[in-house]
Amino acid sequence: MADYEMTRRVDPEGMTRRGLLGTAAAAAGLLASPAFAARTIAASDKVNIAVIGAGGQGASNMSKLTGMNIVATADVDYDHVLAALTDSKTGKLKPDRVALKDAYDKTERFADYRKMLDSRKDIDAVLIATPDHHHAPAARRAMERGYHVFVQKPLTFNIEESRKLADLAKANPGLITQMGNQGHSGDDGRRVVELIRGHVIGKVTEVHVWTNRPVWPQGVPRPAATTPPPSLDWQTWLGPANIDWGYNADYAHFNWRGWTPFGSGALGDMGAHLVDFPFWALDPGLPTKVETRHSRWAGNKSLWDTKRPPEITSYPLASICRYEFGNAKGGPLHMTWYDGGLLPPTPPGFPATMSMSGDGGVLFVGAHGMLMHETYGEKPVLIGAGLEEKAKKIPHSIPRIQGGISGHEMNWIRAIRGEEKGSCPFEYATRLNETMNLGVVALQADHVIEYDGVAGKVTNLPEANKYLSRQYRPGWEL
Repeated sequence: MADYEMTRRVDPEGMTRRGLLGTAAAAAGLLASPAFAARTIAASDKVNIAVIGAGGQGASNMSKLTGMNIVATADVDYDHVLAALTDSKTGKLKPDRVALKDAYDKTERFADYRKMLDSRKDIDAVLIATPDHHHAPAARRAMERGYHVFVQKPLTFNIEESRKLADLAKANPGLITQMGNQGHSGDDGRRVVELIRGHVIGKVTEVHVWTNRPVWPQGVPRPAATTPPPSLDWQTWLGPANIDWGYNADYAHFNWRGWTPFGSGALGDMGAHLVDFPFWALDPGLPTKVETRHSRWAGNKSLWDTKRPPEITSYPLASICRYEFGNAKGGPLHMTWYDGGLLPPTPPGFPATMSMSGDGGVLFVGAHGMLMHETYGEKPVLIGAGLEEKAKKIPHSIPRIQGGISGHEMNWIRAIRGEEKGSCPFEYATRLNETMNLGVVALQADHVIEYDGVAGKVTNLPEANKYLSRQYRPGWEL
């Protein structure tokens, strides 16, 4: 990796491209136009796709896109990629991954996506399914080159990154962008939005959102470094993370979400699914006040010490985050997030025969009743007399996505080909992502924060603004 970084920094062509961001464009926070013009793609064309993070969630996404031309893959561990295609019990390819294995076998392979993006000139679109800390650096490099992008949730690691991607997308409307929160394309979730907007439960002033995450190590001290598997390029996996940590299985490949240099905890993982529906249906704007209460950070010796320790560690095991949307269109709105297996208190009028799913869900509390649904907007239930009849009168006003939740990836492709609009473009996704990120900011600040959404700053606690951005390892800057 060091050799590539040095080559990249002195390469005149690379410096020319990067120089676009190093001067006025970088100061403006956006790139006026991509370094390479996007190819015009007809409805009958196959889109040329490169994938960054080809195993795990990336394999799940890409298995929906085998009808396209998969031209290149970038992954730090191709043994892990193969494992994502194989049934661990039988050792055979999973039936729904046979076509993907065939497609992957024909691609040019890279460990470092920077090298892939610099060397391949036949890419139309890039799907990014890496750990959180790579999302924005990879997405911006792809967008600079005129490539359409699909980025897994959470869209970015922090608020500064989210705003930069929003600016870049706005400056280049021809680029089709999509965040990988598949529930946004589901029929049930779209019906939830229609019912809330149709005032079936009356004015909503309170929302409760909960998840069973984390289901990975969290609230634990950092483990000792061990030898990485021979197939894993650990330094490239670290990438933008400005730390010098040795490998441990508690970080990669799945467990990174709970560690502050790599992931965004439970809120970053599931907020894009769960917070999505109240944010979409109620359009409250950005939060004006956020407070996160939580269990102890690992490393705190006192039971009563909740402050973030100076050393970088894992997130607390459980948290409750209270959002206030003081500028919401329908009047002030309160939303409370619960993770670590915590559930909301039972509100007045909630049926004794009904229970909240331990897997996660959302409960809208309105003036005339309640609406509850599961994690991806599925199985909505109205609570209150006469609401079902009232709901029947609410028309379908939001277009349905072909394939629903399973059609989220192909919706991106059809949008690239000009056949329909993208389900969750960055114009929307960045604002949802910023809302989620603010809960993590309040967690790390361990203090209620007041937020100016126009300026993008914490106003009551200046030291908390350091959590809106981060330092990057040299060669991996945004």
